[in-house]
Order: sequence, then C-alpha cells, then structure tokens
Amino acid sequence: MNCNGQFSITGWDENILSEKREGVKQTHASITQAYEGSMAGQSDVEFLMSYQTSMLALFVGFESFVGVIDGRRGTVSFKHDGKFVNGIASSNFSSIDGSATGELSNCAISGTFESAEGGKANYTINLTE
Repeated sequence: MNCNGQFSITGWDENILSEKREGVKQTHASITQAYEGSMAGQSDVEFLMSYQTSMLALFVGFESFVGVIDGRRGTVSFKHDGKFVNGIASSNFSSIDGSATGELSNCAISGTFESAEGGKANYTINLTE
C-alpha cells in the first residue's frame, strides 16, 4: 500500500567531523522530525554527510520512528541513502529487518522523501506485510 504525507524538521544539530578545504567536509547531524499524513509521529535521525561543495552532499544514516503508519501503531528503524543538491534534500529509505515493533512488526516499509520549503519534506512510502 502506498502512503504519503509530510514531515517537519523540529531540531537540527550538525557538527563538522573533518574539513579539507572550503566546502569539502564531513559532518554528523542529529535531527528530530514530526510526521503527519499516513505516518503520524516523531522520529530521531542520525546522518553522516559528505559535502563536495556547499550545494552538493551525500548522506547516509538511521532513523528511529515512533507512531502510527497507515493505522498501525509501533516503532521502526529506517536506513537512509540520500543526497543534497542545490538546496533540495532527497533520500531512499527502507525499514531494517527485525527493527519494527507493535502492529508494524510484520511489515516491510520502503520509501522516498524530498525536501520542500520551510523545513518540511514530502514523503511517499510503500508498506507490505
């Protein structure tokens, strides 16, 4: 089943791990998000980011979600593989096998997001049992 909605970034703490020259750096970001739509709840995200310029970066990370997805209450962890290009962040993500609890425990979840204006992003997920 395909589901959509939006999340808002409610907290962002990014620290430089290493910097080689102007714009080329690796960072770690701790992020909190609030979801609405087919996913309703909160999440904590940890991203490692590699910037090639101030407008181009790749990122990987893990997200811990607590809430409801398509009417099913529980928790789940996602693995992200994303990029930031010219002000737009996007990612493909999927649930980590064995990480889901509650009514989500027998579900496989995958999806994408793309950032929008004002610290928000639009997501689409596919949930299968």
